[in-house]
Amino acid sequence: MPENTQKMVCRRTQKRPELVERADKMPTIRGVAAVYYDQNDPGTEYRLWSDLVERIRPGAFDRAVREDDVRGLFNHNENQILGRTKAGTMRLSATPAGLLYEIDPPDTQAGRDVVESLRRGDVDGSSFMFVPNKITWEEQRQADGSILTVRWIDEVMLYDCGPVTFPAYEATEAGIRAKGCDDTIRAELEQWKGRAAADADILAITADDMAMQEAVSGK
Repeated sequence: MPENTQKMVCRRTQKRPELVERADKMPTIRGVAAVYYDQNDPGTEYRLWSDLVERIRPGAFDRAVREDDVRGLFNHNENQILGRTKAGTMRLSATPAGLLYEIDPPDTQAGRDVVESLRRGDVDGSSFMFVPNKITWEEQRQADGSILTVRWIDEVMLYDCGPVTFPAYEATEAGIRAKGCDDTIRAELEQWKGRAAADADILAITADDMAMQEAVSGK
């Protein structure tokens, strides 16, 4: 397990994984682990607090798909491994909509159980575990005058993804967050606000200086 688990984040989707048959008649698990933000679909953002949402920016998985050694786990359980990108038994692709995964499950008890549960419809969700590499903050004024803060996920380090039993976390609700993650997000937000305030002060000083120079020049 990665050392910085206190910063790892889990998000779940309601999109049901499917079983597809390979040329050798063996099953492959195919699912959508994550969706990019779509302004026309409110279900593509994760509400962390009442005035804060998290959105995944298109392209956020590009680097991870190329470089990360990702595991395919059932319910994020490292003892129920279904595939791995390094081994070629799991494949990831960044589609226009989000992150797609394909897993060739092993002929083990865990693999057979997951396949049968998917076939029966007992398992109908997907999830991914990640650490944000790059984040952008933004404030948006809403129609009612309130301010919505947006935490954009621009790039991630991807650890695992795969089918999960409980996909009950709608994208518009908070997903499961690791212990301490709330504190991390709050600290990030305060740092960003502090930098934004400092930048605003610098701009104000610069504007005042320019005004003084213009006044002097005009004499």
